[in-house]
Amino acid sequence: MIRFHLSQPIFLKTLLISFLLSQLALAQGKLKDYQRAEQLKNQLKDKVYGAPSTATWSMSGSWFWYLIQTPRGKEFIAVNAKEKKRQLAFNQESVAQQLSQSLNKKIDPYALPFSTFKYLKNDQEIEFNAEEFVWTYGLNNQILTKKEPVRPEDRRYWGASGNDQPDKPVFSPDSNWTAYIKNYNLYIREVSTKKEFQLSYDGSEGDYYSGYVQWSPDSKKVVANKIRPNQKHLIYFVRSSPEDQLQPKLENREYLKPGDALPFRRPQLFLIESKKHIPIDDALFNHQFNISRVEWRKDSRAFTFEYNQRGHQIYRILEVNATTGNVRAVVEEQSKTFIDYSGKKYRYDVAGGKELIWASERDGWNHLYLYDAETGKVKNQITKGNWVVRNVVNVNPDKRQIIFAASGMNPQQDPYFVHYYRINFDGTELTPLTSDNANHTAFFAPDFQSFVDIYSRVDMPPLTVLRSATDGSVLMELEKADISEWQKAGWKAPEVFTAKARDGQTDIWGIIIRPTHFDPKKKYPVIENIYAGPHSAFTPKSFMTYNRSMFELAELGFIVVQLDGMGTSLRSKAFHDVCWQNLKDAGFPDRILWLQAAARQYPSMDLTRVGIYGTSAGGQSSTGGLLFYPEFYKVGVSSCGCHDNRMDKIWWNEQWMGYPIGPHYADCSNVTHADKLQGKLLLILGEVDDNVDPASTMQLVNALIKANKDFDFLMIPNMGHAAGGDYGERKRRDFFVKHLLGTEPPAWTLPLSPPTGK
Repeated sequence: MIRFHLSQPIFLKTLLISFLLSQLALAQGKLKDYQRAEQLKNQLKDKVYGAPSTATWSMSGSWFWYLIQTPRGKEFIAVNAKEKKRQLAFNQESVAQQLSQSLNKKIDPYALPFSTFKYLKNDQEIEFNAEEFVWTYGLNNQILTKKEPVRPEDRRYWGASGNDQPDKPVFSPDSNWTAYIKNYNLYIREVSTKKEFQLSYDGSEGDYYSGYVQWSPDSKKVVANKIRPNQKHLIYFVRSSPEDQLQPKLENREYLKPGDALPFRRPQLFLIESKKHIPIDDALFNHQFNISRVEWRKDSRAFTFEYNQRGHQIYRILEVNATTGNVRAVVEEQSKTFIDYSGKKYRYDVAGGKELIWASERDGWNHLYLYDAETGKVKNQITKGNWVVRNVVNVNPDKRQIIFAASGMNPQQDPYFVHYYRINFDGTELTPLTSDNANHTAFFAPDFQSFVDIYSRVDMPPLTVLRSATDGSVLMELEKADISEWQKAGWKAPEVFTAKARDGQTDIWGIIIRPTHFDPKKKYPVIENIYAGPHSAFTPKSFMTYNRSMFELAELGFIVVQLDGMGTSLRSKAFHDVCWQNLKDAGFPDRILWLQAAARQYPSMDLTRVGIYGTSAGGQSSTGGLLFYPEFYKVGVSSCGCHDNRMDKIWWNEQWMGYPIGPHYADCSNVTHADKLQGKLLLILGEVDDNVDPASTMQLVNALIKANKDFDFLMIPNMGHAAGGDYGERKRRDFFVKHLLGTEPPAWTLPLSPPTGK
């Protein structure tokens, strides 16, 4: 026992306090804590009953179905929307028995080897894929039929890399002609006579016509892209441990990075009757990042395409007159920072192109505008206010109505909660279709007269209802999730917490997760799960049925938090613009203020021991926390991080960091600032990551070594872009236990699962 007198030097008292805190820390992160975390994992998995994640309508609109977990397993539920009748979608025992016979292996009727199906034959038959084959099952005769093998999905990516559709003949709408590429040029062939005509003569290997061909609806005109290709950028991998051979494999991928040259595409117009090539002036699209969505007007008078200027500060919808080749801008969007073309862009052509519905953040919030497409002028702003249009569900040009999803309209609720609304083209009769204080996901019937609404919060289990799309009234209650098994396990719901951002006005929203054995009288290290990618927001808003890893981490003796700081999306344009040419910011000033506010309210949060972890952009930020805010973040784990934005994919990084490449890229690089490392850092890398070039992490490793910094590094053979898998997760937990709790993690040879019955 240690005793001290009031007359003893103050440093002895400090020593005692430090000792007691260290003993408190040593009481956590032990084998029993790991066992409890593993037990919690098993206790929570598949134990939320009656909580569908999606609902799927039949084409007729008479039925919809969803999949739920029940005490006996997974069950498919079908609902007759007109009769308001809920039932099992099909006889699962019958399907399992017939599958077992056909496959010669035991199939559990409540763990069927498929999770989705579609209705056929007037909703009297279902079709699904299982065990590499297509199957049909009659709902009346209950006969299972094995059909053809499942065809592999076509996973070609057509984007800024320069890849276009493969060359193949394209029939005209009247079927009298085919168009195709030959010798780098565009040709057509008359189907009846098989006579061939060459339309273009200016194609070459270095400036060729692509296989992307669009006929006009009247079959009298055709447009094709002419492409001046760019220099390919290949990244290389050594797959050290391939499954099919002993020796390593050298692999490569096409992978454009910021600053790389891009292909240059020019739509070319041809008249079929005269075989004439109409020149198109490229002045309005000659500094392109990409052009896309080439579409003909229904009356064949013109075609349109979208132009994204490199740097993502100008975006245009361009129309080309099909007689003269003249080009005009129907819409021109400009921004001093960036246009979020990958997240908020929306376009709908009305009345054959006479009008246009367009999404824009020009007033500071993402809203819808109605354009006169013939003059290029805005007729009226459809939606307006300090809230965000998240998605357009349906446009009804006859009723001149729009159904859309939005967030932030209700000031009494979390501004990220999604709700559904209907509004007229002229901005009148804004009608909420959902209002409950929760995050909503809607699945509309084909006629958009009703919809399935699944809604929840992180602290409220899901409810599922059928609603009217006229007024949002509940037509039928479908499911109320049962979380009694979670409650028996001692699970604690996350707490939603808000605090002011760096501007002293904006609310920052996040969640706090505590262990099941939480004692408010104790001190707990805090670990932040970070992802600050500007393309969205990431803090869970719905009940975390499947995202449970933060609960397991907390169980080791931590308080785990997640929040969205400034620089992420789904709020105002000003909120989002913080990231512009400044990805190292990652909302850290807001995050630190939020954590400090939370710790003032909850003294159990020990901000002298703060850890941080993340993957991909979160890997960049988690390392950045240690480099740029070492006085606050002490321990970090970063998986597959894009540590230098010049090393990562072109479309994502140029959108937020801008073009041309400037000194700000180096200033935001973790590699550049590697010598600032003070805390404990673990880097995890997938050997064959083709999402973020593995060299991004390796160059950081190199810089840390040159700076003589102490850090840990784990490369996982054959792993792609991932957090680290089960092995990486265990290493991440061990790292936090060792460096935040001061406890040596238990040996991996010890059983993690507690003895049966205890």
